[in-house]
Amino acid sequence: MMPSASKKTASRCTTEAARGTHLFEIVGYSLKRGLGVGKFVRSRTFTVGGYDWAIRFYPDGLNESSQEYVSIYLELMSENAEAWAFYSLVLIHKSPQKPGLEWSRNFPRLFRSSDETRFGPSDPRFLLRTDLENDYVRDDCLAIECNLVVAKEAHVSDIVVDSEIEVPPCDIPEHFAKLLDHNDGADVTFSVQGEIIKAHKTILAARSPVFKAQFYGQMREARMGHVTVEDIQPVIFRALLRFIYTGSLHGMGDDLAGDDYRDTLWHLLAAADRYAMDRLKLLCQSILSKNLHVETVAATLALADQHNCDKLKEICVEFITTGDMNAVVATQGYANLKRACPSLLADILEKSSKRRKT
Repeated sequence: MMPSASKKTASRCTTEAARGTHLFEIVGYSLKRGLGVGKFVRSRTFTVGGYDWAIRFYPDGLNESSQEYVSIYLELMSENAEAWAFYSLVLIHKSPQKPGLEWSRNFPRLFRSSDETRFGPSDPRFLLRTDLENDYVRDDCLAIECNLVVAKEAHVSDIVVDSEIEVPPCDIPEHFAKLLDHNDGADVTFSVQGEIIKAHKTILAARSPVFKAQFYGQMREARMGHVTVEDIQPVIFRALLRFIYTGSLHGMGDDLAGDDYRDTLWHLLAAADRYAMDRLKLLCQSILSKNLHVETVAATLALADQHNCDKLKEICVEFITTGDMNAVVATQGYANLKRACPSLLADILEKSSKRRKT
């Protein structure tokens, strides 16, 4: 008894961050000097990461021990809130060419609006007042910049563990297409309207009962390596062979459009019928049925009748009797149909009569 396979699972915790910058300018700094120890100026509230914040500036220090200094704080303003964040507070130098003075915290800490942790940093002695006034006050204006990064709520998700070996799709058609294109091991040549096309008897016989009879039956070609093909254009015969090798019409008609593409499908349907390639025959019918046109539906109907395509015949008759029948009757294709296949007109008239009665 084989042991059961072990199940492997995994998960991932993802934490994203919100970033924001707020510039607080104190214009008329000299009027704030002497405000008093513990007195402060507060910026407008700004929001980062869904929380409200503000900058506090104490021109005469937070307390007696820091009265020779200025004190600057970041404050969490949201009520009953806790936020993980890191930040920097920067005094902008009065000379634009010189860097400012920065106090920064490069790893998160917890801010609680309910206690003293709502402020940061902890040291009130940010900078001596004399140094501040010498280097950072310009035209009686002081600028403080706060750069803030707030951690969002962590999200835990499952990780899809790839425990299976991925198997690419079958590439047999690509290999067989190369075999046809490069003629490796080809053992039969076809002369199609003077053009020589090489192929492999075994592959053709496996896909078409007509080719099987030619190469492995009692027919003359069984002992020959050369076959002359009449009444088929080289481009059609090549498309037939490509379908035999790959099971697809991929690439056929890439340089064709409109009437040329439709004519190619008509001829390919006839070739498929000739070589008993039933799936190719159905594929051609399917494409033609989806691209019927007033000018060509009669010709398609005649082709369907000639090659016993009953479903395509039914669709063509339906198209004629439910559409602009007068326009179809006026076409050359309908005139040809009338001469070559008069029995089909009876089907059209019968279908039209039934439709009028209902």
